[in-house]
Amino acid sequence: MKLTVHNVGHGACISLTHDNGNVMLWDCGHSENNRPSEILPASGVSKIDYFFVTNYDEDHISDLPQLRAALTIRALYRNNSLSSEQLRAIKRQAGPISTAMDSMLNMIETYTGGPLNPPPDFPGVRHAVFQNTYGPQFSDTNNLSLVTFLQCMSTKFIIPGDLEAPGWTALLARQDFVTELRSVKVFIASHHGRESGYSEDVFRICTPQVVIFSDSEIQHGTQETAQKYGSHATGVLFSGSTRYVLSTRSDGSLTWTI
Repeated sequence: MKLTVHNVGHGACISLTHDNGNVMLWDCGHSENNRPSEILPASGVSKIDYFFVTNYDEDHISDLPQLRAALTIRALYRNNSLSSEQLRAIKRQAGPISTAMDSMLNMIETYTGGPLNPPPDFPGVRHAVFQNTYGPQFSDTNNLSLVTFLQCMSTKFIIPGDLEAPGWTALLARQDFVTELRSVKVFIASHHGRESGYSEDVFRICTPQVVIFSDSEIQHGTQETAQKYGSHATGVLFSGSTRYVLSTRSDGSLTWTI
């Protein structure tokens, strides 16, 4: 199986393609030269079994209308503690509803998000999702990010969307979340590596091998946070040298063959 963190600039898109052809996709941000609605069909993908929306911001869903037109999406995973009406109200505070967000709202209204029967087969793969609940404590989309732990054979990834420090603190109060976190080996940096997505408390619990930034050139000071994140990693061999942080900015799309 292959897991790829796609180089979509300042955005997010991660795919898992199993040897049997079943597919999971996290987000569908895109760049001018990289659209998941084009990349996936070109690699032989015709459907997405599980589609995870980690964050309701534009850079996580920008290719959604084209993706829905190109591929069959069988099941939607999202933070379901807020309704389409509540999400629409949040987004209208920032301006008009974009085409991508309109497509997202339509999906929320028309997809059940329930378990597929029978479930698609992903041998050697396990996933668990966590979220904070919409309400007085969290009404911003970042801290309502859907966090996924993805175990592929012996390698565990965490895909935390744009979770910020208060959201991390709330989830760290859950023992089941802490248990999952302890064994993470590949840490996708929250909020593209921005300072606001960093939580030192997280790294008191987990020591990943490597941290991944999905970002474009010099966005929001993330080049300055790389050293901070890297100090928590044990390192991996990459292109002949030991690396603690990898980024789509400098390393392009990143693929694990598991």
